[in-house]
Amino acid sequence: MAAPPQLRALLRVVNELLRNRRYHAALAVLKGFRNGAVYGVKIRAPHALVMTFLFRNGSLREKLQAVLQATYTHSRNLACFVFIYKGLCALQSHVQGETHQVHSFLSAVIGGFLVFGDNNNINSQINMYLTSRVLFALGRLAVEKGYIAESKWDPFPLFTGLVWGLVIWLFEYHQATLQPSLQSSMTYLYKDSNVWHDISDFLIYNKSRPSK
Repeated sequence: MAAPPQLRALLRVVNELLRNRRYHAALAVLKGFRNGAVYGVKIRAPHALVMTFLFRNGSLREKLQAVLQATYTHSRNLACFVFIYKGLCALQSHVQGETHQVHSFLSAVIGGFLVFGDNNNINSQINMYLTSRVLFALGRLAVEKGYIAESKWDPFPLFTGLVWGLVIWLFEYHQATLQPSLQSSMTYLYKDSNVWHDISDFLIYNKSRPSK
């Protein structure tokens, strides 16, 4: 079935607008918003689905609502951040007539403060995810620039041992300091495995520990 003439005319106008380099910066901001929303759904939906059904109590309806809420929050925040970041970068470049590295930094600082500054579980997970990668990247950059001498031996095994030692120590003795989803995962692995009543909850499924 052929599209109506009005729709074909609208599509031609839109395509011409998209091909016009004059509006590229503004359109890139809109495309960034779109990609942020889509990527947020792709990243959060599977994670929220698995974590909610593994560790969250409640009815099926409540669990699905939790998955949808987490997915919406992640998708919205990422879309808004990309929109603000790209918009501010484009604005600074337009005002100064050229692009500088500081434009990216300042735009991201403002966007991060406005979008991810709310202290909730979703933002905490995203910020912690980024923190580990930023620290790794800064370490590599320091070696690349010569600020830190490159090690003659691989420090990764030592780093790994320290990370696992610290996280287990925190879990065992200062559990409340850890992020809730990490607490749930580690409780399942290290605490719930100490409790069983018969073969069913020893091998087939996990039961909550009985209250004392």
